[in-house]
Amino acid sequence: MTGRAPPKDKGVDRLLADLDPGLGAIARRLRATIRSTAPALVERVKWGSPVWEGRTHVLCLMLYDDHVNLGLFRGAQLAPRHPEIEGTGRSLRHVKVRSMEEAARPVLRTLIREAVREDLRADGEPRPRRRTTGPC
Repeated sequence: MTGRAPPKDKGVDRLLADLDPGLGAIARRLRATIRSTAPALVERVKWGSPVWEGRTHVLCLMLYDDHVNLGLFRGAQLAPRHPEIEGTGRSLRHVKVRSMEEAARPVLRTLIREAVREDLRADGEPRPRRRTTGPC
């Protein structure tokens, strides 16, 4: 890949435009961070949420009334090294983002980069997909 980001998904544009202004600003900031940190990921709306895919699902935004979760599809593998990761799912974990200040934390870029690395196996084979219904 050239490192250029695929075009923005119009469905994600519409979804974020419909949010409360404060929550929408947080979600747009997270989207911009994802797109600049992991430009090869493809974004789309799945299960009513913005999702970014590489070989498989990598990241998502889970939109709540008072915060946005940055979902890490392989967050369970990252959690031992990153105490800010929450959740108990077998694979999917998240980081809660409640403000623009939290959305600007450098650790989020680190987590995004590590999530992309988790998406790739050392042998270059895609990880098997186990779910048929969505978590986001």
